[in-house]
Amino acid sequence: MEKMISMVIPVYNEQEILFELYNQLEKITKKIEIEYRWEIIFVNDGSKDDSWNIIRGLTKRDSRIKGISFSRNFGHQMALAAGYNTAQGDAIVTLDADLQDPPRLILDMIKKWETGFCIVYARRTARNDGWLKDIVAHLYYKLLHAIAEITIPRNVGDFRLIDKKVLQAIGSSQEPTRYWRGLVAWTGFNYTFVDFDRQERLAGTPGYTWAKSLKLGFDGLTGFSFFPLELAAYIGAFVIITGIFMLSYITFDALFYETRYPLFKWLTTIIYIFTGVQFLLTWLVGEYIGRIYMQQKQRPLYIVEQTTGEFENVFNAYSNWTSKSCNCIVSTHGRISS
Repeated sequence: MEKMISMVIPVYNEQEILFELYNQLEKITKKIEIEYRWEIIFVNDGSKDDSWNIIRGLTKRDSRIKGISFSRNFGHQMALAAGYNTAQGDAIVTLDADLQDPPRLILDMIKKWETGFCIVYARRTARNDGWLKDIVAHLYYKLLHAIAEITIPRNVGDFRLIDKKVLQAIGSSQEPTRYWRGLVAWTGFNYTFVDFDRQERLAGTPGYTWAKSLKLGFDGLTGFSFFPLELAAYIGAFVIITGIFMLSYITFDALFYETRYPLFKWLTTIIYIFTGVQFLLTWLVGEYIGRIYMQQKQRPLYIVEQTTGEFENVFNAYSNWTSKSCNCIVSTHGRISS
């Protein structure tokens, strides 16, 4: 049976680009349809222009083109979620509709996927998003790389290919806030890159405002790192250590050199130390809240990609069984059950 390639494309006010996007995708589908079945899923994220009518027209041309329309703008990551939930492919490619992600790279992604890679990222060697956004993005990814509990590749967006078993692993997560770049990396499957220079928009205005970009960045920092909660511990420790040093200094100075310090200096130093203690207590409370937050996400505790030896029969017996008690995903012979 032929393998299937799904293409998921979030759309927000892209009426000026959709026909050109379709023309470029049509060239891709003609090249791959010899070996693969395919589908294109457009997700209209509450567009206020004529984007949805254009999508409806495209679906009438070809039954393999599908459209989903939100009642309002729920955001880029939720549009990807809707596309992932309906994709039927053995491999799923996600890309933006603005043509800054060149569809021609899909052919290279499929080739690398066929060599055994479960995730193929399109990595930007140049962004062309303006110098300020380039600098902010560079600093953000350095920070995320430094504090995240997993390795999230730098200079990659949501233009990627994932194998269906990666999607099934992600699908076990019930967290309402989705940061797909982190979730895909979190699965731990093998990955590679296709490098490209990101071009400027062909037409229209960017859907990602600074506010949306900041929210996405914050979701990434808080979804895959406890560092923001741990800041209170670091600040508290610093305050307590410096406070003890100051208290020791004025005590030594008063006892051995008979220096007279007014009462408010003693009180200020003691209050300063207790402020550090409060920071530590805040961190302790934050740790408990963080554990509740992690439990609320309902991610599986681990993912079994393959088994060998005597374990094969055990996992084969349960390959289609989902258990909340074991809270894991079993993969046998390349298939993951969730």
